[in-house]
Amino acid sequence: MPEAGGATPPVFLVPRLPEGTEAVLGGEEARHAATVRRLRQGERLVLSDGAGGLADCVVVEARPGRDAELVLEIRQRRHEPAPELTVTVVQALAKGDRGELAVELATEAGADAVLPWRAARSVARWDDGPRGAKALERWRGAARSAAKQARRAWVPEVFAPVSTRELVDRVRDSARTLVLEAAAAGPLGAAVLPERGEVLLVVGPEGGITAEELAALAGAGAVSVRLGHTVLRTSTAAAVALGAIGVLSSRWR
Repeated sequence: MPEAGGATPPVFLVPRLPEGTEAVLGGEEARHAATVRRLRQGERLVLSDGAGGLADCVVVEARPGRDAELVLEIRQRRHEPAPELTVTVVQALAKGDRGELAVELATEAGADAVLPWRAARSVARWDDGPRGAKALERWRGAARSAAKQARRAWVPEVFAPVSTRELVDRVRDSARTLVLEAAAAGPLGAAVLPERGEVLLVVGPEGGITAEELAALAGAGAVSVRLGHTVLRTSTAAAVALGAIGVLSSRWR
């Protein structure tokens, strides 16, 4: 939902919600709040632990600078439960910054988790060393930033990347797996969705999902569906599908 005249308080992530009625926000979040956002005395903000916990706060004192701090008065604590029906986006590794864009858009659209997939036709290759770790951290950073921007109570977990064989095991354990495939016979709108459990939403790479991968996923119980009559980029497909799933299921009710 878009902001109405800037009335929605910004969200800042903390490892855990503070106890009591007063708190001090420090570190990078405080620098962003005090120096970038220029929050001052009397303005509102929300602290989030990224796991459903929220604290509505008012700034008592702002100390900008390299060692910025905000002294906060906690007005109210609340908890947003996780949805009974969750959606994990299985996102094939994409070249350049398209993978991070996919995570950002999926997070804004409500993804509960992201599972990077080493698909056969993925141009990007994450090794198991420092380069792969940095790529994974960029995806996780994109999820955190997008969750704050979207004022979400839950930050999606971004798992370590999986092979197709490992993905097949996840498909067997899911309540439902939908594979976005432009050539699929059935539309997403006709898919039967469960009331609870985990739905895997599989998005292939720029070159598409191979016939062998489709067969392996289908053998584990996955269903291929199409979004419409056009072909979307790998970076935008999950976000569009999440919107449709929100309407078709109980997630947006």
